[in-house]
Amino acid sequence: MTDQILSVAAPPGVLPQPAISWSAVWAGAVVALASSLLLTLAAAGVGYDTGLPGIATRASLKAFDPMVGAVAIVVQVLSAALGGYVAGRTRTVWTNLHDDESHFRDTAHGLIVWAVATLAGVLLAATVLAPYADALAAAAPQPAVVPTAAEAQRAAGIAAQASLFLAIGMLLSAFVAAVGARIGGLRHEEMHLELRS
Repeated sequence: MTDQILSVAAPPGVLPQPAISWSAVWAGAVVALASSLLLTLAAAGVGYDTGLPGIATRASLKAFDPMVGAVAIVVQVLSAALGGYVAGRTRTVWTNLHDDESHFRDTAHGLIVWAVATLAGVLLAATVLAPYADALAAAAPQPAVVPTAAEAQRAAGIAAQASLFLAIGMLLSAFVAAVGARIGGLRHEEMHLELRS
């Protein structure tokens, strides 16, 4: 028995469509970053210190509790869902494509939006915060008392807990971005079907 490779060709006169709509990915990533900033500022406005400088300060590490971590997760998930949905709605219309392939492409768009937004956020934070890190460290008051072993262990535990919340938020937001992109893609397809009929 020989294996057959099926070739998928575009109909005559129609250019093949790319599998990834990069303009939709960039639009979704920008929306995810902007909504993350907005939600972080809103959370700070009601009393949660969820920003990177807030989590990284010594005082906030002492005051860190699971509620702050939960708010950080909610911010990540909501912004990723919105960015994924925008990518799904603004992507290229794929014609003559199997439903399974359309599903895969939409979820891939959501994951790529999540990855681009995450990397852009890290680069933006590093670019903005890195020049001031040395100045902030030099200006910070030096503790007169060396922390005890129990305080150092508690700080390490809080840092590990904050990292766990961040990792959970990243996993959930990646999943939600993929689902949001598929929901946006389905709505996009429905709109085009209504337009054709």
